[in-house]
Amino acid sequence: MEITDIEHYKHRLVELRVEHRDLDDVIARLAKDPLVDELELKRLKKRKLQIKDMITHLESKLIPDLNA
Repeated sequence: MEITDIEHYKHRLVELRVEHRDLDDVIARLAKDPLVDELELKRLKKRKLQIKDMITHLESKLIPDLNA
């Protein structure tokens, strides 16, 4: 893996973590609203899970292969 790849992954991880945290805040705020659009809330939660999966995937790419 090249240095530019590593830097790209690290930068993308920062972006994804910020988006994940922002979604967490929005979801928490919307969940308190009794008039919330349940479908929209469900979509936001799904997006948050997708981002979490992407974070996990990128983190695994940054861990050195122990068999190498």
